[in-house]
Amino acid sequence: MVEDKKIVVIMPAYNAGQTLRKTWEEIPFDVVDEVILTDDRSTDDTVKVARELGVHHIIEHDINRGYGGNQKSCYTKALEIGADIIIMLHPDYQYTPKLIKSMVFLIANQVYPVVIASRILGKGALKGGMPVYKYIANRALTLVQNLLMNQKLSEYHTGYRAFAREVLEQVDFNAYSDDFIFDNQFLAEILYQGFEVAEITCPTKYFAEASSINFSRSSTYGLGVLGVSVRYFFKRIFR
Repeated sequence: MVEDKKIVVIMPAYNAGQTLRKTWEEIPFDVVDEVILTDDRSTDDTVKVARELGVHHIIEHDINRGYGGNQKSCYTKALEIGADIIIMLHPDYQYTPKLIKSMVFLIANQVYPVVIASRILGKGALKGGMPVYKYIANRALTLVQNLLMNQKLSEYHTGYRAFAREVLEQVDFNAYSDDFIFDNQFLAEILYQGFEVAEITCPTKYFAEASSINFSRSSTYGLGVLGVSVRYFFKRIFR
């Protein structure tokens, strides 16, 4: 079944020059057909490295559009080039590309239309260096979200996700924020529209070069997540 599908990896990039090569070298190109990298006005050599590696589709933003805006460009391009399965992989090497085959298999064989790689299943998060305050916040937010959204996910905040084409075609991802809350808004709507989501265990790495948001932006994100969950709750109750 995988052979019949066009598999496209998207990389929303910002200052990933030091980690892009490591990420690229672990991508299973016996399965992956195309890679799209969208550079969100990096101040380092991300685009230069991408060209050296031979990334065929490179989109350069004229202004910094934000994490959500970066993803929108990636998804739009993926649909444009005929992707059947789209995997979002951060080029900061925080998530291992070695899980791509497993994620693709579930979608290609019509087991699930969406697969997310969870840092919380197992003990990968803290072992990989996730700050304790982020781990606690992740668990607390996930508990509240599961209660409000009537779900049983282990986490909503991973940046490693795979989608069947029809998910991106049915969910209007361009309607959501250009900031970090995009991931949560997008996933909430996917669940609201009835798409089933699979989770697989994912080891993660936290190190100096890996992207991360500071405490202040994390707090803003957390409040945004609560807002998304409350809106989902009332939308579900009154539909």
